[in-house]
Amino acid sequence: MSEAMIGYDTRFAIETSPGSGMYVELEEVFEVTPPSSTISKVDVTSFKSPGRRREFIPGLTENGAASLNMNFVPGSASDLRIEELRASGEVLSMRITYPNGVTVTFDGFVEEYSPAVPVDDRLTASVSLSVTGEIAIADPRPPENQVPPHIMGTAQVGQQLSVWPGIWSAVGALTYQWRVAGSPVAGATGATFTPQVAHIGDPITVAVTSTNSQGSETSISAATANVVAA
Repeated sequence: MSEAMIGYDTRFAIETSPGSGMYVELEEVFEVTPPSSTISKVDVTSFKSPGRRREFIPGLTENGAASLNMNFVPGSASDLRIEELRASGEVLSMRITYPNGVTVTFDGFVEEYSPAVPVDDRLTASVSLSVTGEIAIADPRPPENQVPPHIMGTAQVGQQLSVWPGIWSAVGALTYQWRVAGSPVAGATGATFTPQVAHIGDPITVAVTSTNSQGSETSISAATANVVAA
């Protein structure tokens, strides 16, 4: 049976700062072109080259470039991050995670950032990345939470809460389970949650689970203040 797969759930993340080992995923990416290495050739032809033919030996590895295309959301966290990196020229570690958990990690910098704004279609942007140094390809490994999730909003009846999922290594598909006073709320499995009257006086947490082909891990947010009436 074929093990072919589609690209859905591929992820592209950039290190928060040089050497931190912590990556933040770019949002709205729909196409990624990984680095493609080539070996340069060095001409070593001499007066005595056999058969009057040129001779070559392998030279250095050239990393080429990587690129990605994304939905362009002006002012979004991803837009501001890429624009910041384009302006600074900072070299950071970048990571592609394929749907089966295999990762491609490389150092690079943003060479070009080109939004496109058509009159009657979605806004998109292309990002060209210059790759430097070694490219590391790693087998799948289970997700590991590095920074716990965080609930945003006010714990008040009728006020929607949302969750920032935290920072993960080898991140996989994310699922959510909201809890009131430590107990799971039936059906509350989205990225947002709105407290009800029955929740007054209780704190709210959310469990975020990341799953890939090698396993899963769950991280629970800090609790909100006790829910208050509207």
